[in-house]
Amino acid sequence: MSKFRTREAVLAVLVMIALGTVSFHLLEGWSLLDSLYVTVQTVTTVGYGDVTPRTLAGRVFATGFMVVGVGVVLYALSNAVQSIVQSEMVAAFGQRRRSRKMSKHRDHFIICGAGRVGSHLIRDLRRAGETFVVLERDPDKVADLASQGFPVLVRDATLEESLREAGLLHARGLAACLPDDADNVYVVLTARDLNPKLHIVARAAEEQAETKLLRAGANRVVAPTIIGGHRMAVALTKPAVGDFIDSITASQLDLTFEQIEVEPPSTLVGRKLRDSGIRPELDIVIVAIRRSDSQMLFNPSGDKSIESGDMLIAIGHPDSLSKLKALAKGIRA
Repeated sequence: MSKFRTREAVLAVLVMIALGTVSFHLLEGWSLLDSLYVTVQTVTTVGYGDVTPRTLAGRVFATGFMVVGVGVVLYALSNAVQSIVQSEMVAAFGQRRRSRKMSKHRDHFIICGAGRVGSHLIRDLRRAGETFVVLERDPDKVADLASQGFPVLVRDATLEESLREAGLLHARGLAACLPDDADNVYVVLTARDLNPKLHIVARAAEEQAETKLLRAGANRVVAPTIIGGHRMAVALTKPAVGDFIDSITASQLDLTFEQIEVEPPSTLVGRKLRDSGIRPELDIVIVAIRRSDSQMLFNPSGDKSIESGDMLIAIGHPDSLSKLKALAKGIRA
């Protein structure tokens, strides 16, 4: 039911109550309170019988008022029920439609929880242009996210069916951002059991929860309180370093970190870092190289060769990093 029809029905009921109150007051000589009392009894069909019309005119009016007034109230009630049922059906249909759409996602991220940590993660993923699905059980937070155009489902992330509905079997990664560590452990256990290859990052509210989350199957655990303490220590003792880190994370320098995997077709395979053209042509700094055997080479020299399966940890401008990604995949401009 539209808002116009709702206002129309409420107005009709108020008009009928006002009409009955004034009419009984004039015809029977009752006080306005007694007239209102009898009017409400009439339109609600209660009829206690303690106050009744005594005059002929009052009874004639009451007879017509019963028919018309009760009809108006029933009309208003039926419209109200219809409005509630329709809104519930529309909401349920919308949720099912979004659920079907999200279950078709591939290579996406699943964010469990849209609290203080999750909300920041959601915004960062949108800025990065990533595809993701949010699971949140707080209706107010869901409504706020939906109004901003975020893909969100009203679901309990600790339930297996919720994770399946979010497309866990085809997801690229999952972030467990629930405020309770026990819930995050349960999410990680369930997600790891459903998708053994999934990359899982979990939030730890308490420091002692880190080992439990890793044991449950999380690839990485992030403890905001610990990270916040480290960042404050750097900002306090090494302010220049802190300013540089803040400028990168806030994108003030238009620089960003990226991990880029070198695939077999790439022309970078077998070439030394100094001969790759990455630094002079793309103005990108290779901070580290992670070999396929998980060996990490920090600040690699120009003599280091690039191998197939290497993960290049790079810092540079977004456009240049996109070109390096294409080069690492063997795609020529």
